[in-house]
Amino acid sequence: MEIKYLAILKNNPAHKFENSDYVKRLEPLTEAEINELEILYNNGNIFPIALRELLFLAGNYCYVLDFGMNDTQQALQAVAKRDLIRYKKSIERPFFAIDVYGGGGQFLFVYLDEGDEDPMVYEADLFESHPWIHSLHETLSQLIKSLMIRFLNGQNPF
Repeated sequence: MEIKYLAILKNNPAHKFENSDYVKRLEPLTEAEINELEILYNNGNIFPIALRELLFLAGNYCYVLDFGMNDTQQALQAVAKRDLIRYKKSIERPFFAIDVYGGGGQFLFVYLDEGDEDPMVYEADLFESHPWIHSLHETLSQLIKSLMIRFLNGQNPF
């Protein structure tokens, strides 16, 4: 897959920590696994390009996103949908969660129907009343780039 938006991830597939043998590595999904996710969560329609790139480069593990205790993207999506039900909220548009945090009840996601190759990222904070969905005012590639810069500079990306 050609990488158009997430070159910073492509160029940093692993990170070795100073004065340590510890290495964090991105863990990708295959294109077939991405296609399966598109069938499950987007009615077989292709995901936005930046989301496909994220999954292709780091869909099983990304050291600047928190997938929680979830072993698969399907589990991550299930947690987001379960939390929506638990907090009696709903997102009526197709979406894909990219990060969960706060012990549940909070996640970052992209809408799948905006028609953009590099979609805006939104936060769902299910603890809040109205409005509980907020734009981060960053596209997916902008968010990943800012998190990666912090991480590569020794700061916590979270």
